[in-house]
Amino acid sequence: MTQDSAQRVVVGDVEVVRVVEWQGPFATAGELVPSAGGETWKDNQDWLAPDHWDPESDRAVMALQTWVLRSGGRTILVDTGVGNGRERPGSPQFHHWQGDFLGVLERAGVRPEDVDVVVNTHLHADHVGWNTRAADGGDGSGGTGPADDHGGGEWVPTFPHAEYLVPAADDAHFGPDNAYGGGRSQSDRFVYEDSVAPLHRAGRIVLWDGVHRIDEHLTLESAPGHTPGSAVLRLASAGERAVFVGDLLHSPVQILDPAHSSCFCLDARGAAVSRRRILERAADERELVVPAHFGGSGIAEVRREGSGFRIAGRGLRVRR
Repeated sequence: MTQDSAQRVVVGDVEVVRVVEWQGPFATAGELVPSAGGETWKDNQDWLAPDHWDPESDRAVMALQTWVLRSGGRTILVDTGVGNGRERPGSPQFHHWQGDFLGVLERAGVRPEDVDVVVNTHLHADHVGWNTRAADGGDGSGGTGPADDHGGGEWVPTFPHAEYLVPAADDAHFGPDNAYGGGRSQSDRFVYEDSVAPLHRAGRIVLWDGVHRIDEHLTLESAPGHTPGSAVLRLASAGERAVFVGDLLHSPVQILDPAHSSCFCLDARGAAVSRRRILERAADERELVVPAHFGGSGIAEVRREGSGFRIAGRGLRVRR
């Protein structure tokens, strides 16, 4: 693995580029990972701060980011952030958000028409927002086209040539038929209607379940719990490995003890089972762990320690 100052990493024959939409203090530590306990954060302050925790405000520091993979001559995006001009009443910080994600993406060398594949690890708002853009440019993205009675215009795929890989179980849960029953809030409906349903209408979506192979280097694998269809993306190339774990991890304190689920996990117990399984394999096979929201470098090397894990190079301590 090689890494440079432009936040580009090479894993085997695959280039990985980090594109950050937003980064800063978010929820308090106790709100984000309720079962971890304040002492865990305090006992590990020397390495959690400032990249992962702001002790003064007791807020977890998080990033909203997309990972760009260049593999086998194709460009793949892993998750697409918050998006502009969205109705997000449940997330005031990102309600009607306006940012320069497409500009940041272009400065990283990626135009929307260059993208071949979009991976949504799951269908929460901060992972699907740039799946689409307003056709009339009402979201600040500069699009052109017809508008309807939607406040931001008609939503169309941001990446016009891409296939969008979406976990079938999440599409069933968050979609209008709500096959799993319950748990579909007004916010969920907004997210599905502006960031997922337009992909169905455009014929750009591919639903998958279990395991889905993208190419010789990249494989999607179900890891349910955070949502019914939560997935990880495995990268294996030229003897090197990485795993993009989405929201199985929101904070490094969950590496110390994988039993700690975030407040956003729909099935906390199921998420903990998936988290331990993924971390065990990452430690045993020396996979780089790439969560959706870590600050700092955004990447962790995980090793076993007792019944839990540690990040390589860190003197992690957890109170039992």
